[in-house]
Amino acid sequence: MNLTERIETALGELEAAGNLRTLRTVVPEGIYLRHEGKRYLNLSSNDYLGLSASAYAGVDVHSYAARTWGQERLSAFAHGNPASRLMTGNSAEYDIVEEELEQLFPDRAALVLGCGFMANSGLMPALAEKGDLILADKLVHASIIEGLQHTNAAFRRFPHNDVAALEQQLQRAEAGQTVWVIIESLYSMDGDLAPLAEIVELKKKYGFYLYVDEAHSFGVRGPQGKGYAAELGLEREVDLMVVTFGKALAGAGAAVICSPLLRRWLINRMRPLIFSTALPPVTLLWDALVLHEMRTESLKGDLYPGTDSLRAHLAELIQEFSEASGIPAASHIIPIPCGSNERALAVAEAGRERELWLTAIRHPTVPQGTARIRLSLNAGMTLRDLSPLLDLCKKIG
Repeated sequence: MNLTERIETALGELEAAGNLRTLRTVVPEGIYLRHEGKRYLNLSSNDYLGLSASAYAGVDVHSYAARTWGQERLSAFAHGNPASRLMTGNSAEYDIVEEELEQLFPDRAALVLGCGFMANSGLMPALAEKGDLILADKLVHASIIEGLQHTNAAFRRFPHNDVAALEQQLQRAEAGQTVWVIIESLYSMDGDLAPLAEIVELKKKYGFYLYVDEAHSFGVRGPQGKGYAAELGLEREVDLMVVTFGKALAGAGAAVICSPLLRRWLINRMRPLIFSTALPPVTLLWDALVLHEMRTESLKGDLYPGTDSLRAHLAELIQEFSEASGIPAASHIIPIPCGSNERALAVAEAGRERELWLTAIRHPTVPQGTARIRLSLNAGMTLRDLSPLLDLCKKIG
C-alpha cells in the first residue's frame, strides 16, 4: 500500500468512527461567532474573561504602552520579531511582560515563550536527567506528555487527582532520587481542580519538585488573577508554574514562573525557546496591558454595574448557570457527558440548531466512552445569553 492509499484508508476509518477532524473558518463577534453566514453564541472559546467582547477590545495598545512604560521602550516595527530571542528577537516588549509577571509573582523570575505547548513540551527535557523520576497526573495536557517523551528520566502517571496513589509511587522512589510531580491546577477537559493542598503536604513529606500548569486558572482564579495556587496561598510551594496568555488574557504566548537560577538554566537548555522565532511586539504589548490591568486590579467589569471585576462576574455566572441547569460546576469549564463520539456530535449539532457553537470532545482527546461537550463560560455573557443552552440541557437530560 503506497502513502496515498494508506492515508486515504486511515482517514476513512477516522470518519467512520466519528473521529475525523476538520477546520472551519469562523469570524469572532464578541461573545458570538459567525460561520457560513449564521451567528452562534460561542461556548467553545477559552476567552474566559470575555475580553474580546469588552471595552478592552477597542484599546489602542501602542498608546496605552507609551503612557504606561514609555515610548522609548517600544519597537518601531511592532508586527514581527524575525529572529529567536537569543538572536535579535528579544525586544524590549519581552522585558515589559516579564517585569509585569515578576511584580505579580514577587521573588520569582519569568521566562516568556511562544505558547503553552512550547513551555510544557520544553520544560522536562531541559530539566530532568537520567536517574530522575517524573510522576504526572493521568490527565495532564498532551503538551506535557510530549515533553515527557523526550526526556531521559523515567516517568509514570498516577490516577487522576488520586493523592493516595501518588504517595504510593513516591514511597517507591529511590533514596536521594530527584523526583518531579506534575499536575494541572484546573483540568481543561473536566473543569475540575487539583487537590493542591494535599499534594503540597506530600511535598513537605517527600521533598519533590512541584510543577503546576495554571493555563486554565490564570487570569480567572486567585488574587489579581494569579491562579489557583495563589487562591490557596500556595504559590511559593510551586517550583515550576506555567501560565498562558492565549486563554483568559485573550492574547498569545506563555511564561514559566520559577527561580532566577532555573530561568538562567532554561535559557541555555530549553529547545522551544532557543530555536523558535520571537513573538511580535504588538502581541507582547497586549499581553503586558492585560497583565498590568490584572496586577493593579483595574480589569473591571464595566459592562456589569455593581460587579467589582470580570472575575467576580464570571464566578456569579458559573453559580447561576449551575443552579439553573442542575449541572454541578467547579469552574468555568463545564463538561456535558455524552459517552460515545456519535452522541457528542449529535448534541453539538442540536446546539447549532439553537445557534449555540458547541464542540464535541471525542476519543482520542479523551478516553474511549467519555466523549463530551466542553462548555466554556466567559465573563462577557449573562444568564439570559445562556437561555438556549439551558433549554438544550433540559432536552438532552
